[in-house]
Amino acid sequence: MADSQVEIVEGCRLPVLRKNQENEDEWPLAEILSVKEITGRKLYYVHYIDFNKRLDEWVTPDRLDLKKLQFPKKEAKTPTKNGLPGSRPNSPERDVKRKVEPVSLVTQVSPATPVASLPASTETTQASVYPLVRDAGFTPKSAAGRTEAREDHEQLGTLTTNGTARRLIPSQPGRKRKASCLGTDEIIKVFQNINPRCPSVFLPPGEDSQDSSDGIPSAPRMTGSLVSDRSHDDIITRMKNIDCIELGRHRLKPWYFSPYPQELTALPILYLCEFCLKYLRSLKCLQRHLTKCNLRHPPGNEIYRKGTISFFEIDGRKNKMYSQNLCLLAKCFLDHKTLYYDTDPFLFYVMTEYDSKGFHIVGYFSKEKESTEDYNVACILTLPPYQRRGYGKLLIEFSYELSKVEGKTGTPEKPLSDLGLLSYRSYWSQTILEILMNPKSDTGERPQITINEISEITSVKKEDVISTLQYLNLINYYKGQYILTLSEDIVDGHERAMQKRHLRIDPKCLHFTPKDWSKRGKW
Repeated sequence: MADSQVEIVEGCRLPVLRKNQENEDEWPLAEILSVKEITGRKLYYVHYIDFNKRLDEWVTPDRLDLKKLQFPKKEAKTPTKNGLPGSRPNSPERDVKRKVEPVSLVTQVSPATPVASLPASTETTQASVYPLVRDAGFTPKSAAGRTEAREDHEQLGTLTTNGTARRLIPSQPGRKRKASCLGTDEIIKVFQNINPRCPSVFLPPGEDSQDSSDGIPSAPRMTGSLVSDRSHDDIITRMKNIDCIELGRHRLKPWYFSPYPQELTALPILYLCEFCLKYLRSLKCLQRHLTKCNLRHPPGNEIYRKGTISFFEIDGRKNKMYSQNLCLLAKCFLDHKTLYYDTDPFLFYVMTEYDSKGFHIVGYFSKEKESTEDYNVACILTLPPYQRRGYGKLLIEFSYELSKVEGKTGTPEKPLSDLGLLSYRSYWSQTILEILMNPKSDTGERPQITINEISEITSVKKEDVISTLQYLNLINYYKGQYILTLSEDIVDGHERAMQKRHLRIDPKCLHFTPKDWSKRGKW
């Protein structure tokens, strides 16, 4: 319980009462980010240490445990060098002290340094590694909201995760170097094990691929068009600024900060038109807007329809206002990407669900018109009311179907969020296992396949194929050969997951013609 005699200031740390997923009381350590007073009662905005920022909230004093209150440490003044202010002298003591402090494994990993045997582009997705959203006072330059997919995943038999992807996946001792040296052109020989349901795969050693990135993908770039800049973080952007959003028949509780106009952040509910996504101050304003808004579906071309599911392709240059409103909404559920306002270089693919009132937005993903690094997704989001229903995996599958039509392999832009990583891991695992469990051979001999062939069939980039095989712990080294063994648990888990995956993309319903944007003078 809070003691009124103790003044709690911003930066203090102390245990705070909250309910966990089992609805049980727990007292995790939290940091006070802001303090406000309403009708004579103080409220504290807290961030739970080692928890995702979407769990941050305003709490009352009775939920604070002042017995373990930790006041913020006073920062030492910056020493001067040669009498010049602002110049730091060489300080071995400071370096030694920094090394002695206990630091978690993930925070020691530099975003620009790939981790041996683990593809840095997909394994390190900590919010502590990657920067957050930009300062609220920055001048927006370039725009397209990036989003994260959250959806149902069926964990394969031997896959275990706590749903947060907070730790690096360790490699098996003694196999790390060999597994990471796998070349993409090496032939995989598939044969049946003693148990016919559990095929094993042999990868005999071959010539090294000319691509130096095979096996160990390069670290994710930190200067991308939508990757946020850590240097602009401040206390404002660390706090949720919108309490509630009403979108059609749904009310959404935002997870993160989004740069909506300042005058709208004090409203108890922010109203959005579910068709044009325009934001309005009140229900009366929304009702008046609906009498004038003629849209009943997203602007742009409908390129896919099957049943009640449709996809619309939206050009960020031709439909700038809709794209900007979509970015603002998406940023409420983003943490790793920066929102900009220049949507011209991007295409947006919005998934909708149809009923008698119109086409209602379910989720979307965006992609660059020209990507030099084979990115087929810039950001991807399933809105919270539609999460854990298979729509996230459907968005991912659709992005790869577009890559197949374009004749390219693709990969999502990094960093991935914790939920985004889980969704992509699940999709990659199921897609690759589908191929490995159904090998074909025209000659009657043992079927053979290479990493490059798997990549060409699925349009999944070869680095993602290799990292997924490593994540599933399928790669072993036996008598000078690389072996991929599918255990009984992996096979059973995959079959159960596929039985529950009812939503699939039908390529016959896709009407899409790729454009060569490099030949156009302007997007």
